Amino acid sequence: MGTKSLAAPPAMLSTGALTTVCLDPSKLYRIGTHNTGEPYFQHSGANRFDAPGAKLAPPAPEYDSCYFGLSLDVAMAETMLHDLSPINGAFKISTSSLEAFYLLRFKGEPLVLADLTGVALKRLDGNADLAGHDPRYDRTQRWALAIFQNPAMVDGFIYMSRHLNSEKAVMLFDRAKPKISVRKPVKLIKASGFRAAATRFNIVAA
Repeated sequence: MGTKSLAAPPAMLSTGALTTVCLDPSKLYRIGTHNTGEPYFQHSGANRFDAPGAKLAPPAPEYDSCYFGLSLDVAMAETMLHDLSPINGAFKISTSSLEAFYLLRFKGEPLVLADLTGVALKRLDGNADLAGHDPRYDRTQRWALAIFQNPAMVDGFIYMSRHLNSEKAVMLFDRAKPKISVRKPVKLIKASGFRAAATRFNIVAA
C-alpha cells in the first residue's frame, strides 16, 4: 500500500458542517518573551497555518493567527524547544534565555474550534501530514484558509502538535481576539509546573 500525502483541502471544509468543540480559554498555554501585547496575532506567512495571502506580492493576508498549546509541555515544545536539538538526550538552554520567557494563561468567553484530530480529521481526508514536514506550508495554510472561510465562522481549530505528537495544539484566527485576554503573565521559570516539565524534557541550564 502506497504512502498517501496530505490532499488539498476538501470542498466541504470551507462550505460544509464542521466537527467542533467548545474550549474554555483557561485551558490555553502560550510562551513568549513579551509580557504585553498578548495574545499576539500575526500574518508573517512563515508558520504552518498562517494566511497564505501573506506570501503574495504585495501581501494580502486573509486573517491573522495565534498559536497555543493545550498543556505546558506542548507550549514549551512548540516554542522554546522548537528549533533546538537535544545533545545526549538533554536540551541545553542558557540561564538568560530561560529567564526571558513568560508563561501566558488566558480567560474569556468559550471558543468554538474545528476539530482537526482523530476521526474528524480522517473524515476530511486528512492525516498526520497536517502536522508533518512541509518547508513552505503551502498545503497546510490552504487547509487553514478553508476553515477560516467556512460559514460557521469558528474561532480556530485544534490539531495534533508536531513537536509533541501525543498532545494537541490550537490555532486561533484574529476574529477570536475579542473573546480572550491574558491573566497576569508570570516568568516561566517561576510558573507552576515548569520544574516538572523541565525534568521531563531534560532541560539543562547551560
